[in-house]
Amino acid sequence: MELSKIYKIGHIAISLTLVFLLSCNAQKAISLQKKQVSDMVYPLLDTENSRWFYFSSASRPFGMVNLSPDTEIKGDWGGGYKYTTDTVKGFSHIHEWQMSGVSIMPVTISDANKSTIFKDFYSKFSHQTEIITPGYHSLKLDRYQIAAELTSTPRVGFHQYTFPKKAQKAVLFNLNTVLGPCENTNGKLEKDNDYELSGSLVLSTNFRRPKPLTVFFKVKTNQPITSVERDNTTGNCLIHFGGAKDKILIKVGISYTSIENAFMNIETELPYWNFNQTVADSRKEWSALLGRIKIEGGTESDQRRFYTDLWHALQGRKMISDANGAYPDNTGNKFRVGQLPLSANGKPKFNHYNSDAFWGAQWTISNLWGLVYPEIMEEFVHSLMQYYKDGGIIPRGPAGGNDTYVMTGASTTPFIVSAIQKGIVKENLEEIYIALKKNHMPGGIMEKAGYEHNTNIGGGLKYYLQKGYVPYPLPDGNFGSHQDGASQTLEYAYQDWTLAQLAKKLNHEEDYQYFMKRSENYKNIFDSSIGWMRPRNAQGEWRENYDPYQYENGFIESNGAQSTWFVPHDIEGLASLMGGKEKATEKLNIQFETAKKQNYTSGTSHDAELHPEFSRIPVNFGNQPSIQTSNIFTLLGRADLTQFWTRNVVKTTFSGLSPATGYNGDEDQGLMGSLNVLLKIGLFQMNGGTDKDAVYQTGSPIFNKITIDLNPAYYSGKTFVIRAQNNSSENVYIKNIRYNNKTVEDFTLSHQQITNGGELILEMSDQPKS
Repeated sequence: MELSKIYKIGHIAISLTLVFLLSCNAQKAISLQKKQVSDMVYPLLDTENSRWFYFSSASRPFGMVNLSPDTEIKGDWGGGYKYTTDTVKGFSHIHEWQMSGVSIMPVTISDANKSTIFKDFYSKFSHQTEIITPGYHSLKLDRYQIAAELTSTPRVGFHQYTFPKKAQKAVLFNLNTVLGPCENTNGKLEKDNDYELSGSLVLSTNFRRPKPLTVFFKVKTNQPITSVERDNTTGNCLIHFGGAKDKILIKVGISYTSIENAFMNIETELPYWNFNQTVADSRKEWSALLGRIKIEGGTESDQRRFYTDLWHALQGRKMISDANGAYPDNTGNKFRVGQLPLSANGKPKFNHYNSDAFWGAQWTISNLWGLVYPEIMEEFVHSLMQYYKDGGIIPRGPAGGNDTYVMTGASTTPFIVSAIQKGIVKENLEEIYIALKKNHMPGGIMEKAGYEHNTNIGGGLKYYLQKGYVPYPLPDGNFGSHQDGASQTLEYAYQDWTLAQLAKKLNHEEDYQYFMKRSENYKNIFDSSIGWMRPRNAQGEWRENYDPYQYENGFIESNGAQSTWFVPHDIEGLASLMGGKEKATEKLNIQFETAKKQNYTSGTSHDAELHPEFSRIPVNFGNQPSIQTSNIFTLLGRADLTQFWTRNVVKTTFSGLSPATGYNGDEDQGLMGSLNVLLKIGLFQMNGGTDKDAVYQTGSPIFNKITIDLNPAYYSGKTFVIRAQNNSSENVYIKNIRYNNKTVEDFTLSHQQITNGGELILEMSDQPKS
């Protein structure tokens, strides 16, 4: 069925023909422009299962400002823009990992509400009058009959409000409230002149981010401000406007360092008042990044979902540095303003970033960014190293200028090693190696469990070094989240292997041997008598009455059946423990047959996997620990099963286009979006691209032709093209495979082969290759 017949108009963010419902100038301007790649994106995907940092609309790629309407303001999960809530509670500028802030709301003042407006200002709205496309969001506030339009530059939110004629116009700044994961406190706002305001607020602490952070902001308007009215009870401020014009434009520049830098961000990025031009610029920027991958074939829905996945891969993990390179450093005992290094032209060499965990990044952004967006990967490596230079440790999930210690292990090690092995990062490799090695040794991040800020015990590293595994339960007690020893052991072993590859590259032979030996520690928790990974206590005893399908029974956000396969660096070794590749293949295939009955996920949201009826699934593509499993078959010598099961997972689990579903779990700032892109183009790196050749395994793409534009600043080739001949929903198997007219062995290509450019020809069939 055609997409237009499947989805009612209320569920569509932007039509492919760009025929919009409203007639605002910006919308007219968009509709008259030539269709671009960004118009394919469906921003409402999975917004019924929203999260504070999940939804994005009026933002730029990785922008400090992530401007959008909030329909739910309290709580991280289900917070921000949630499709099933019909009330706008403000338009806030920061939707980020453990950070929020600067919420404003246009209102009209009358005799009926002037005494209650500070506490009663929410407004209903309808999806029928809503338009969302990357870089732009508009809707109508029914209560006030205000047409609200939003766009932005990386550090400046740009608002356009069209008020009813002769209305008493005002904008409320909700400075002291709870937005998402933290409380906004100590809000201040001052009128500088008739067209400018300055303000700040403090993001209170929580158990993930235990240090406060100040958000500074500068406001500029195109209409004169007649007065600023403050409410002593709420601390909120009401900005009144005069003038006869119905349309008010407002710029809000933010900074985590100073009001002066917030103002500088406006002057640098948005010196003009052309709202339509800003929308067009944002649309062009998104289209340029999304357009690096061009697809042909598949259904219209397949193509829209693909670009929506790719959009998610490029919208998480926001910058925290100003346009001049100033940034908040909270790594020490006292807050300070840091300064990024500048290039010869006086501009920062890179941006500094906030980020949720890199847990699972080895199968997601490491693969995707490293191939298609190497400049982004390099920038993040420099940012991570800036944290090391400031605080002495490479973080795994920084917020507000310091690590939150989210999740476990040294998850940034594979990410950085992959960037080096792919030739993206070439300088200061010894310094980087020393920093990475520190994280793997006593005193490093491996010693810390999730959110363990003040101790170094919950990671169980001393046991890992002494006994070759992390015990469960940890006999020392509870010091943080995710103290699940079996999973920690598996993670550490893989991450040790990736560090060993860098040690070998840099000729640190003794270190190479040492970390390679540690990388075999996964074998210490494999119970050959039952064929599963199994937790052990500090005395070496296997966990009694062990059920490999019991959720979080020594395994992080997973069960033993799922996490048994978490040995991405040594699939052959794991298969040997299971009795050989044939038995391992049979075991994993049975798990997929079982998981198929539940659509390969533990329910349709992250919290659902806690429910008994969902948690016992043997493979879960809704969370990171087992998202690699369909590609394991290739390394077991059964690429046909990789092709078959991956196509099934994509079709069943990751093909929808609706607010009700999308990722069926935890889309951690682009991780699941990246995974979807990789599965759909048929490229995967089991070990995260951390081996010497950064090898890719070839899977079964859902499109007939895929063209990847290679960045000439990093790679010698111009394009990498995948052609899937005779491709269809039935022809999922690869009969023959050739690259640049040469037969491809073992369904693998090196990173250098691909980035030298060329054409991969896949002859598809409905029968497995014999």
